Parts: sequence; C-alpha cells; structure tokens
Amino acid sequence: MKRRDLTEKLLDIKREKHWSWRHICDEIGGHSEVLIVGAILGQMKLTKPQAANAARLFGLSSTEQSMLNEVPMRGEGVTMPPTDPLIYRLYELVMVNGPAWKALIEEEFGDGIMSAIDFDMVMERLPNPKGDRVKIVMSGKFLPYKYYNASGNNQEYGYKEE
Repeated sequence: MKRRDLTEKLLDIKREKHWSWRHICDEIGGHSEVLIVGAILGQMKLTKPQAANAARLFGLSSTEQSMLNEVPMRGEGVTMPPTDPLIYRLYELVMVNGPAWKALIEEEFGDGIMSAIDFDMVMERLPNPKGDRVKIVMSGKFLPYKYYNASGNNQEYGYKEE
C-alpha cells in the first residue's frame, strides 16, 4: 500500500462515518488541528501514541498504523502552481506579499529565514457581520544564514547588525 492509498482510505472512512475534522483531531489528540489533519492527508507524521489512537479510531492494521508514524514525502502530489482556488489564494498571498514579508523580516532580524520546521500555526474563525473571516497566525523560528569561513571580527551568522 502506498501512503496516498492510506489517505484515500482514511478520507473514505471519514465520509462514511460523517466525522468532522474536529472529532478526528479530538480523538487523536496531542497537537494542533493543522498538524493532525496534515498527517491524515499524508503531509505530516503522527507520533507513535497518536498513530495508535488513529488506528483505533479508523480500524487500521498495524502496517497502516506504522505508515502514519513514518516521515512523509512532504509536498508530494501538490500541483504547482496550485489549481484549487483556496490553496491558490494562499499561494497568491505569498507571491504578492512575500517580497514585503522578506524585506520586513530581514530588516527586523537580519539575513535569514523563518523556519517551516520549528513552526506553529493557528487558524480561527472571526465572526463578522459582513461575512466571517479566516484568521491564520504563523510563528516560525528565525534561522540566520551562516557565513562560511568567518574569521577575525567578521560575524559567522546573519543576525541583524547593530
């Protein structure tokens, strides 16, 4: 069985049992909904206890349970640029605002990146009389670039120079 086959099986069970993502996340527990849903969709991995919870919930074999704890090939199966309208709008946010975010992060922190590994994300619904809003908060560790073979008084990392 391939990981994408397990994802389809999990989605079939979700549909058949009329489960919400919230229900699934509550049953598996331990991390954010974004991470758990990402794992069910094959983009993240669950811890061994979470994989055991998922196996009980979905009625999975020991092999399928183990697959949920394996490091996935992240990004596999995602068309670039994305064709799904919602995912494309997120992609568009990065294309349009990314250069400004980059400039502001570099001015504040220095030469580096925001980690997508040491990273948190929270999504919430904000009621609004003109139509509810989606709020996404991302927090990633700043990782400065390393400047190779630094010597003397030259800085080794790209932290903001004072």
